[in-house]
Amino acid sequence: MSVPSEKNLNREAGIIIEKIHAYMDQGKKVFATCSFQSQSLPLLHMISRVNRGIPVYYTNTGFLFSETIRFIDQVRVQLGLNVIALRPDFPKMKQLDRSGRFLYASDPDHCCYLNKVKPLEPVLIEKDIWINGIRADQSDVRAAMAEEEPAQHNCKRFHPMLGWTSKMVYYYRQYNGLPEHPLESQGYKSIGCEPCTAKSFGDHNERNARWFGMNKTECGLNTTLIAKGG
Repeated sequence: MSVPSEKNLNREAGIIIEKIHAYMDQGKKVFATCSFQSQSLPLLHMISRVNRGIPVYYTNTGFLFSETIRFIDQVRVQLGLNVIALRPDFPKMKQLDRSGRFLYASDPDHCCYLNKVKPLEPVLIEKDIWINGIRADQSDVRAAMAEEEPAQHNCKRFHPMLGWTSKMVYYYRQYNGLPEHPLESQGYKSIGCEPCTAKSFGDHNERNARWFGMNKTECGLNTTLIAKGG
């Protein structure tokens, strides 16, 4: 595949920027969620070009890499974003099973529900448009999604990056001087909570080291929070 040109990527970005502007011109209450990985930066850059007041939420689960926390602050300052941390209702020491093990080891789906899904639900109740940066080339679950889909609580999901590839993301970052997550150079291509993230392997699925060996590929934001019947 040839290298995507800066002109073509800027044209693709312009389409996304216009769509976000259109939502706001309609009086929609817009927000974004972000995992603050290297792959997150193009969409955040586009959001900063629309309106830096748009809320960008992430969940500080208490299990994030320290490098991720520092990277979030770096990106917030560089792009001037309105970054808001969500936190789970239950502290880490209350997230144990009957054997005293953390839920991420014994019941990772429930762990993700407590730490990722539940904290975001009040935001969906208050807002209209959820900008979500999933891409079709990341997993089969994401490949089956549409650019716009209903979410729970009468909110609409908007997936502007769905048709982008990892190569497009990389070169957009290069053309716009956007940073790289410090763990990526160490072999981490998809970075979430530290206990459930390993170094990536293979060439085809950047998410293959998430929840490795747990028969799990999603945290619930892209499954549980899809509107039922949507």
